[in-house]
Amino acid sequence: MKIIAKLACLLVPFAFTSCAKSKDKTLIIWTNNTEIVSYVELFNATHEKTKAVVVYKKEPARALPPSKDEITPDIIIGPWLKNSLTRKYFTAIDYLFAEKSVSKTQFYKKLLDYGCINEKQYLLPVSFNLPAMIFSKKNESLVGNDHYLDFEHIKEIATKFNSKNEKEAYTAMGFGPSWDSEFLYTLTKLNGSSYREKGTSFLWDQEAMHNSVNQIKYWTSFCNTDTTTEQNFQFRYLYMPFYRQVTSGRCLFAYTTSDKLFTLTDAQSSSVSFRWIVQDNKIPVEDNILTMGLYKGAEHSSQAEVFISWLLKEETQQKLIERTENMKLDSVNFGIAGGFSSIHDVNEKYYPAFYRQLLGNMPPEEYLTLPNILPYRWESLKANVILPYLTDSTNTNGAKNNSTLEERITEWTKQFY
Repeated sequence: MKIIAKLACLLVPFAFTSCAKSKDKTLIIWTNNTEIVSYVELFNATHEKTKAVVVYKKEPARALPPSKDEITPDIIIGPWLKNSLTRKYFTAIDYLFAEKSVSKTQFYKKLLDYGCINEKQYLLPVSFNLPAMIFSKKNESLVGNDHYLDFEHIKEIATKFNSKNEKEAYTAMGFGPSWDSEFLYTLTKLNGSSYREKGTSFLWDQEAMHNSVNQIKYWTSFCNTDTTTEQNFQFRYLYMPFYRQVTSGRCLFAYTTSDKLFTLTDAQSSSVSFRWIVQDNKIPVEDNILTMGLYKGAEHSSQAEVFISWLLKEETQQKLIERTENMKLDSVNFGIAGGFSSIHDVNEKYYPAFYRQLLGNMPPEEYLTLPNILPYRWESLKANVILPYLTDSTNTNGAKNNSTLEERITEWTKQFY
């Protein structure tokens, strides 16, 4: 927490400095990613002619366009930048490829394509994360040696892990789907729910959602008696952090994502292993892909090009990962800007040296499945509408709230209009 506070404090002087230098050639970067502050410090220390400052924006996509009394940004780095309401604020940057400032071939192609709009490159990917299941190394033989787990396999071996006492009360439970609403959401994504924007709201595949709900309810009923039993077990035994849950001996699996998994300390991670979550050779990239774009009203586009080119160099990212470790920030931040790098060689060459569990365990590019375009309020929609709906609709003992997903969206929307 002290390290996070220090990073937050660093943002303040940068923001004030940007006000003082608004008329010079100082590059203005808007972001909600605190790691960018450290990157800008290194950039400024190694560039005499071009300097940059960071202005913190909690939600960069929702901060566009800048208000009249704000300094115009040059670069914006954040999630949710591609939706229909924000894409108009960015300039096409295909010319960077023509000038060889940035190489197309260095990126994961699917991630690069994610930043395209009408066949033009408006956004460049910076980082991304993946879902995973963790377990105690003591149970490695039970889980198997493959790098991946699909839902049927998770269910099968989790059920085998279950045990009861003479009173038929569970003393161990492999995994309960109701323990983590993010796990439920990931399952719906892999089953083809296909969430996608519609204005400030979203659409989805109703049949895939229905099938997902039924699959989860069957899982709970067949393997763990019912939802109440799952949740009572969680309340009684799994009140500790996710990495300690699996080493307690009470459960086999816990759900997490790569940014949380690889910020565990050596002591926390020494007894756990993981597998990527996969379905039909697809691993869903987390929705909050970090992208970078050149603001259409940028006053310092040439300086912005220098920073973009520098940040997306392989040797730069190697130094940034080393810097994170040397500053003892690796228990707060993972990899590049909190995730896997969008540059495949960086992940293959440098990540295993700093994150040893990734040695030989980087998923192939063809497995990655990118999310659809999502509205800039997606985090709020997901937290307040989708996750509660999934929690209620998959409850085998009856939902606390029986309203449909459509009704919940309507209710949520009222607060904005």
